[in-house]
Order: sequence, then structure tokens, then C-alpha cells
Amino acid sequence: MWIKLLLIALLLFIVFNLFRALFLMLKNDDDQPSMSKFLGRRVWWSAIVLLFVILALQFGLITPHDRPY
Repeated sequence: MWIKLLLIALLLFIVFNLFRALFLMLKNDDDQPSMSKFLGRRVWWSAIVLLFVILALQFGLITPHDRPY
């Protein structure tokens, strides 16, 4: 159960970074950090989540559904 909670927390963090980049893009303030910083962070965390899911499946910590329907 804790693995699923960790995945949900990481996905929420990814969405948070996406919206931070959106607000920086709309604001267009030179004093704020670059929008690409938050988009790059989102890409890295997405790769980490994907790797984490693959490893959890390989080690049997989470199990996929037998049938998709």
C-alpha cells in the first residue's frame, strides 16, 4: 500500500511542477526562475516514476491486472 501512496505523491509532484511552469509562462517575469527548469524537473520525475513502476513490477511489489477488461 505504501508503494501506491508513494507513486501518487510523485505524480502529484509532477503535476505541481507542470502548473508551476504554466504560471511562470503566463507571468513572464525576469526575476523568477526559468520555465524550462520546472519542465525539466517534471521530465526527470516522470522518468523516475516510470523506472520505479518497472522495478516494482519486476520485484513483485505491485501486480498488474490479469485482464485489462
